[in-house]
Amino acid sequence: METKTIPNSKNGHSLNGINIDDIGDDHLFTSLDTPMKENAFEMSNEEKKKRIAILFTEIMDVLGLDLTDDSLQGTPDRVAKMYIEEIFSGLDPKNKPKVALFDNKYQYNQMLVEKDITFYSNCEHHFVPITGKAHVAYISSGKVIGLSKLNRIVQYYAKRPQVQERLTQQIANELKTVLETEDVAVIIDAKHLCVSSRGVKDNTSATVTTYYGGKFNTAEKINELQNYINN
Repeated sequence: METKTIPNSKNGHSLNGINIDDIGDDHLFTSLDTPMKENAFEMSNEEKKKRIAILFTEIMDVLGLDLTDDSLQGTPDRVAKMYIEEIFSGLDPKNKPKVALFDNKYQYNQMLVEKDITFYSNCEHHFVPITGKAHVAYISSGKVIGLSKLNRIVQYYAKRPQVQERLTQQIANELKTVLETEDVAVIIDAKHLCVSSRGVKDNTSATVTTYYGGKFNTAEKINELQNYINN
């Protein structure tokens, strides 16, 4: 996929004919890789937290909040810690789960499905939550991984500013790499607060994205997988 750079301006710039102001609402993304600067990890996490706390203090001040209030004094530090250590920790490759493969000694050659993996992410267009469930499946190529690692892979890619389509692809690509097979499926069913709490303010709709690779890319296997998930 070709990556296109969008200038940091609101005046006259567009992507595929769509104005930059509308891109967030139209749910576009420009790369299958999370957009990162080349020097993203030159600064230590502690320094990042200090910088974020300073900048968030300024945001709160601009909003008119009283930073001398007992309830608000610690908010910039709390937000900075949360950003680095929790909700955006998936940006740091040091937090990528270490996965060990094991021989498939049980000779289980059918699909293995881990369903209803709860995740919390954040929309990269408005920095508000995306909440949902992921269902992942694979057919062993002779190797298997621990079940908890499937969850950890989902959480790692969810804990960064995201677009749901990219999240689906990133999880699928990681599973294909670590499992050494194309026979991988990923289904994500999520709600976006950028839709429910602002904009059209639709609190009932949900977004579903899918990836079917290898043997899963047939009507028979898709139906079988859906039966696993729905039962």
